[in-house]
Amino acid sequence: MKNKLSLFKKNYGSSPYFWAVLSILPFYFIFQSSSTFEMIVGLLLTILFFITYRFAFISKKWTVYLWSFMLIGISVGSVFLFNYVYFSFYIAYYIGNIKNRIAFFTIYFAHLLATTVAVNYKFVVQEEIFLEQLPFIIIIGISMILLPFSIRGRNERGQLEEKLENANKRLEDLVKLEERQRIARDLHDTLGQKLSLIGLKSDLARRLITKDPEQAKSELMDVQQTARTALKEVRKMVSEMRGIRLREEIVQIRQILQAAEIEAVLQEDEFVLQNVPLLTENILSMCLKEAVTNVVKHSGATKCLVSVVQDSNKVTIIVQDNGKNAVTERDFSRGNGLEGMRERLEFVNGSLEIRCEDGIKLIISVPTIARQEEKEDLN
Repeated sequence: MKNKLSLFKKNYGSSPYFWAVLSILPFYFIFQSSSTFEMIVGLLLTILFFITYRFAFISKKWTVYLWSFMLIGISVGSVFLFNYVYFSFYIAYYIGNIKNRIAFFTIYFAHLLATTVAVNYKFVVQEEIFLEQLPFIIIIGISMILLPFSIRGRNERGQLEEKLENANKRLEDLVKLEERQRIARDLHDTLGQKLSLIGLKSDLARRLITKDPEQAKSELMDVQQTARTALKEVRKMVSEMRGIRLREEIVQIRQILQAAEIEAVLQEDEFVLQNVPLLTENILSMCLKEAVTNVVKHSGATKCLVSVVQDSNKVTIIVQDNGKNAVTERDFSRGNGLEGMRERLEFVNGSLEIRCEDGIKLIISVPTIARQEEKEDLN
């Protein structure tokens, strides 16, 4: 494929040609002068203008005023000496690129005032070459008034668009980070539950291997089955990140409590929720799983009660044990357990409460109306 070469980029349009013409025009007016001295002065002023123009664009702080007033002086001088007013267009463009608001308005009004005085003087003296440019002078006058504000507005829009683009990129990064953290929490909860069950059953099998070999063999078979189940769930989670229903968790919860020799008080019919979004139920399932795992790990309890209450406003899950161990919130937060539960619940405007009542009681609440209203708004 052949590379096409062009003098100017397409997105510049015709503006480069316009500026090129304005750069050549001074010499036309300079060479209209009657003396060589005036021509030399005109050439020097033109060269000085473009050099100053360059420095003006890279100037900062007080030097902005210095270079700007030099440009205005050269422009006014060109009007008086050579009837050339087109430097004003350059200056108007430059003023629009001044970021400081005070400097912008100060130089804008100074330029407008100085050029107006010079043009009015030329109208008074009635120089023929100047009057012939009247249509172009009117255009330059309008440009002096409007162009700086147009350029300034365009630059501000460009800055806002750049900030918006940066904010969108940052948001994308945050979304990716949150997704990684969510996957990490889900893997932690899923594998943590299964590995806890495997550990408990393995410990039970070790204790039973001499007393009751058949029971120990049964427990080891459960360990094997749990390991396979864990592998299957991890693969399924990674491949499709499916939602988990609350009633599906109750089976695993019962196995964990039984393996830990903790009496499970569960009412399975309560775990069938009505008109609850899958996302909310998935989060409740994860939180319930983590709460029961904490009971097994930290409480030293012999009994665990799990109940679910659903009304028109919210869903509440209560996990209560009769443990006698002095368990604190710090113990629950180890391993990202409690922290992960709260992060998930915050996403659905839920809450987590811990009470010490003859053991530990965890109260997980999630509103249902708020989430339903949001869903309807999206539709």
